[in-house]
This record gives sequence, C-alpha cells and structure tokens, in this order.
Amino acid sequence: MTWTPHVTAAVVIEDGQGRFLLVEEVSGGKVVLNQPAGHVEEGESILTAACRETLEETGWRVDLDYLLGVYTFVAPANGVTYYRFCFAARALEKLTDQLDTEIITTHWLTPEEVRDRRDSLRSPLVLECIEDYRKGRRYPLDVLVEQQARND
Repeated sequence: MTWTPHVTAAVVIEDGQGRFLLVEEVSGGKVVLNQPAGHVEEGESILTAACRETLEETGWRVDLDYLLGVYTFVAPANGVTYYRFCFAARALEKLTDQLDTEIITTHWLTPEEVRDRRDSLRSPLVLECIEDYRKGRRYPLDVLVEQQARND
C-alpha cells in the first residue's frame, strides 16, 4: 500500500469585531465547524487553492496576508495524514451566497464561541490556527516557493 499524504489550504479571516469566519459543513456524517479549507488540486498553487476554497465555501473574495504555519494532523477516523498550510487573510468582498454543496452555512464567531464549540470542530487544528493567529504568528508569503513545470 502506498502512503499518500493530503495537502490542504486553510484560511483564518478576522473581521473588525474580533470574530472569525468559519464554515458549518458535513464531514463523515457529522455537522462540524472548520475554517474555509480544502485540498490543493493537481497543478494548483497553494496560494491559489486557499483563495479558491475560501470563495467556494464562504462566497468571500480574500487577500492573503501571510502564512500562519504548516500543520500536520493524522485523522483518527481514517488514519489519513493531512498537511495543512494555514494562511491569514482579509475579506475583501462578498461575491456570492452560492456555496459548495457540503457547506451548510457560514458563521462569524468570537474565539470564545469557537472554544465553546470545541466538540464540533472538524479537527483540533481549527482552534490551534486561530490561537496562533491571535498570538501574532506570521510568516511572509514568499517563504513558499512553488515551481511550475516548464514546457521548454
């Protein structure tokens, strides 16, 4: 059997009132809360994936500010290893209310509200990323070097 890690991009977005944008979605038959996040598609840059997933799951166009970190999580339900590139971003404009089919709705929640709903988080990384953001963790986006294949 071949080990295949999964690469995902996630985005932490804070509004001007100290609330964070989360999505309510169905995963594994359960309703959970998560940052806008999803898999990086073949041939797609991680930065592009972060913006695409945010738009698809929340309807918001965002501008990425910096990298919060790269997080590793092994899902207990299926043993899959996820590498999560988490970014901080600013919400620029709401473009649509049409969301991915797995998304039930979106919520702007305070850190306390997220902590109170800890049992319904998709993974512990949801709260960990918000806490790292609040602690001031920041890495410039150019720390990521993504080479595209050349067709010479």
